[in-house]
Amino acid sequence: MNHATTIRIELENLMIKNGYSMAQLARSTHLNPGTVSAILSGNRTLSMDELDRITSVMELPKGHFYERYFEEYLVDLKPNWTRISSILYHSVELDNLDLFEKVVTRFKDKINYASSLFEIAEDLFENGKMEGAALLYRAVAENEKNQYSERLAKCQYRIFLIKQGDNQQQNYQAASQFEPFAERLNELDQLDALKDLANTYRSLRRWYKVEEIVIKLKNKAHYQYHHKRDGKCINLEPLKSPKRPLFFYLAYSSLLMAGVFEARGDYTNALQCTYAYADLSWVKEDDEQTLHWKNLFREWAVANTYGNKLLSGDFEILPEYLDYIQNNEDEILPALVNIMEAANRFNQNVDPILHKFETELNRFISKTAVGMYTEYLIVEYMIYLFYEIADYYLNHNIYSKGYDFLVSCLEKSASTNNKSYIIMCVGLFESFRDKASSEIIAIYQRIIKGVRKNEKGNRFTLFGG
Repeated sequence: MNHATTIRIELENLMIKNGYSMAQLARSTHLNPGTVSAILSGNRTLSMDELDRITSVMELPKGHFYERYFEEYLVDLKPNWTRISSILYHSVELDNLDLFEKVVTRFKDKINYASSLFEIAEDLFENGKMEGAALLYRAVAENEKNQYSERLAKCQYRIFLIKQGDNQQQNYQAASQFEPFAERLNELDQLDALKDLANTYRSLRRWYKVEEIVIKLKNKAHYQYHHKRDGKCINLEPLKSPKRPLFFYLAYSSLLMAGVFEARGDYTNALQCTYAYADLSWVKEDDEQTLHWKNLFREWAVANTYGNKLLSGDFEILPEYLDYIQNNEDEILPALVNIMEAANRFNQNVDPILHKFETELNRFISKTAVGMYTEYLIVEYMIYLFYEIADYYLNHNIYSKGYDFLVSCLEKSASTNNKSYIIMCVGLFESFRDKASSEIIAIYQRIIKGVRKNEKGNRFTLFGG
């Protein structure tokens, strides 16, 4: 007995159970009597909407017959695109990703469906259905893996964005896999792709990669901005534009490069880059979006100028810096990172500052979102901050507080697979192991055991494909 017969028998049983005539069944399902007759006789292919109506009248949950529908109309018979797209949307709506994947697998190798599957992937991506979108992007990418196509590059870009999360190892793998495809994108899409790649490498503190990407971003943004403004660019697609104003990518290149110099301890050049994105007088546009970003760059420049001066050893600006962050709550977390790093580097006493911001520190420990910063970025800043505070307290013989922050840093580093800071935490712990209580040692050993277990799991994942 095939599945078409089974669904029809279910419908016939409903008629018998409720004593429905054809007309009564049509009324209860809000279908035309002729449609019901054709379905029962097997002369009409059910649509997903009709199936949902019938399922509702049977008092069964929506999606109850989707597996049968797939096997009848998408496996046994030659389907049309309407039925394929319909079951994809219906299954993802119900979070039935197993069925969704079955449908994708069934048709992913059919080249004539690649464009349509990609369009659905884009729609799901825009509507936040990331798991379904990722399955489709991977299917289309696999289908076109031997082609040098923009669509393949767009699939890889979307997969990269979807994979971004709080696991640094996975973020790095996603960036490495996407990077070779970035310059296959449309010239303007490349700006956003390079910006996103640079942000990922910056969060991973892979500064040589940030610099490499920034050089490309700056050159491409310079070409697009000045040629477009002067009316010389012939390659720009009509109505095509990046997510942000073109000047943004030039200014952001300077901001990223300032971070590279800061990481190297070259605060002179970091300040020069900061001054570059602070002065945007060369930007001619004056629309609302442009003014919004110009104001943000000026605000970032103020905060980062304070930070770079402090990190270079200029503690005279510290009172002014503290006044600034008191009035700019979004900047408290990154500012405290700078203050603690500078205090440790130049052996300064900042106990009053730690006391002053004790409430904020407790809030960071509970991982409450702060202003414009995302949860992931907050965790990264907390890791940096907790390490610096732990280092500060331990070197000032305040062991209890030092170990509290060190344990918090190690836990958060382990949860995000931040290997650099895991290693740094281990080094700091071992330097003061003789001062640790048995309770702290037990907590430390538990966290390290979890790190080792996770590392073994990562190895199996990597070698197991």
